[in-house]
Amino acid sequence: MNNFITKLPLVVFVILVASLFIFLKNDNQELNSVLIDKEFPEFNLSSLDKSKVLTKNDLEELPFIINIWATWCITCRVEHPFLMELKNNPDITVYGINYKDDRREALNLLDRTGNPFKFSIFDPEGRLAIDLGVYGAPETFLIGKDGLIKVRHTGALTPEVWEEKFTEYID
Repeated sequence: MNNFITKLPLVVFVILVASLFIFLKNDNQELNSVLIDKEFPEFNLSSLDKSKVLTKNDLEELPFIINIWATWCITCRVEHPFLMELKNNPDITVYGINYKDDRREALNLLDRTGNPFKFSIFDPEGRLAIDLGVYGAPETFLIGKDGLIKVRHTGALTPEVWEEKFTEYID
């Protein structure tokens, strides 16, 4: 019994280290969303170019992705070329949410680099983003043919991520 008591701290230490290692090795970088298989939230916001006030009803072409982006977001610039490719994909519509940004800077950036979005919703205070549970930019949501949110991806949208997570909902 005395021998067990002297080794107990070592056993507890090994269990704690093993638990920590398993926790750190868990590659779950994806944030879960309570909105999966739910409808896109209602909103009433201006388009980035101020041409109209947009609502959920303006997101009409199913399926579609909606990409949260901003000029201050470096990773958004990394994913931009792939979004430009998706713009030419007839099977998906690409919308944007310009998140907590300066309208003039955002329009200038799209003029310089190309505009992959059918339109961008201007969300200067992040209210729509909050309703979506957004932590920051970039994040991308896919709304399926049934009108429900199917995928939430945080980070840059790349061809590999597209193939792995999104394409099954497009066909």
